[in-house]
Amino acid sequence: MQTTSYSHPLFCFSCRTKLYCRNISTNGKSKGSVKFRAPYPSQLGRKCGFNGRPRVYISPSPIKPNRLYVLHNTGDNHPSAFSVDDEMNTNHAPNGMSPTFLSNWSPPRYLWRGLSVLILAGQVVVKTLKGKIHWRNTLQQLERVGPKSVGVCLLTSAFVGMAFTIQFVREFTRLGLNRSVGGVLALAFSRELSPVVTAIVVAGRIGSAFAAELGTMQVSEQTDTLRVLGSDPVDYLVTPRVLATCIALPLLTLLCFTLGMASSALLADGVYGLSINIIMDSAQRALRSWDIISAMIKSQVFGAIISIVSCAWGVTTLGGAKGVGESTTSAVVISLVGIFIADFALSYVFFQGAGDQLKNCV
Repeated sequence: MQTTSYSHPLFCFSCRTKLYCRNISTNGKSKGSVKFRAPYPSQLGRKCGFNGRPRVYISPSPIKPNRLYVLHNTGDNHPSAFSVDDEMNTNHAPNGMSPTFLSNWSPPRYLWRGLSVLILAGQVVVKTLKGKIHWRNTLQQLERVGPKSVGVCLLTSAFVGMAFTIQFVREFTRLGLNRSVGGVLALAFSRELSPVVTAIVVAGRIGSAFAAELGTMQVSEQTDTLRVLGSDPVDYLVTPRVLATCIALPLLTLLCFTLGMASSALLADGVYGLSINIIMDSAQRALRSWDIISAMIKSQVFGAIISIVSCAWGVTTLGGAKGVGESTTSAVVISLVGIFIADFALSYVFFQGAGDQLKNCV
């Protein structure tokens, strides 16, 4: 028998428990009422007895609240009925059990995304220690992060170095501290400027690309396809990007430091008449090997922050193209904030007792 559901039932049968008079309900029992009602009497046949006004029948025993809906059947012109319990449990909790306080609570998106960063970082460390590395993808990502990002990083570092030279040379020349200019520039570039500037450029260029690529793969279910084919997305997608960024960023930082010092020396010699030999000698006296090592350590930490945050934001993308755009923007912002926080923490640990290296430059 085929049935067709109308938007309105032909008539409704409802039962509910009802208290009448005080003298009847004093024995603690309640009587029930059964009400037959036809919302649309014109749709009923002549043989149906419910096409009049609603009728109420008294039942001597309590009746469980429920509803009986009758719909028109286009197959054999006989109505079909179904019953619905008014007290049906709709909160997905077991019968007889009240829902818990946090049963309908879901964690905010930023919370589980932050936890996904920690989980993904742990998975990358475990995969690397076990040797589960896709070397071909790692080399491809290394070429992308390293050689293809050198031009932007060197250009940015050169102009930052010249801008700092303009600020320092004039002030130090008026104070008669020409021999300290090179040492100040060398310490500023090695400890702070080169690692941070390089990380910012890589976060804008590489981090956004990582988040956009993995986000697109996530919303188009390509990561699920990898799992079906037996490949772990962490091994194939995340670990190569993290390793490539951690390896390439220290090398980029070293190149940026060299070019920044060179551009500063050329500007000081050509514009302000301060000899290149004086600047280089001052920088050599002020620098220590720990300054370069600390810059390399900072760069590796910044590279890990950029790659892990970008990959985590990519694999947790929701909502199609709009979600990909939001994940990309959010990944870059969170990466920059993480870079600045990590820079403060590492600088406090590495250089808390420093402060006498410029004495050799005076």
